[in-house]
Amino acid sequence: MSIAIGNDSLFGAVGATRDTSDKTSKLETKLNSDLNTLTDNELMDVCKSFESYFVEQLFKEMRKTVPDNGDKNEYLNYFGDMLYQEYAEKVTDSKDLGIAQMLYESMKRNK
Repeated sequence: MSIAIGNDSLFGAVGATRDTSDKTSKLETKLNSDLNTLTDNELMDVCKSFESYFVEQLFKEMRKTVPDNGDKNEYLNYFGDMLYQEYAEKVTDSKDLGIAQMLYESMKRNK
């Protein structure tokens, strides 16, 4: 994700440091590996990664529902993805949703 503003690519470089596609590919790699060989902590990390990614996608889709009145926050355009990733990680760390825990228990049972 590179965002060019005239000749200034600073914001594009910062936004690219936490690219969603990189996060998705790491999650896919973990999920495609043999889950029987994972330790309990590694399995829980995979489940937390999935929950975090899922919540991040929810935030992004919710943002699309806000009408564009032409006066969008410039920083949100540049750093919005990073903000949503941080929000998703905080929600996942708070364990309020419990998606990771339910997924972990289900995968543990079916191992």
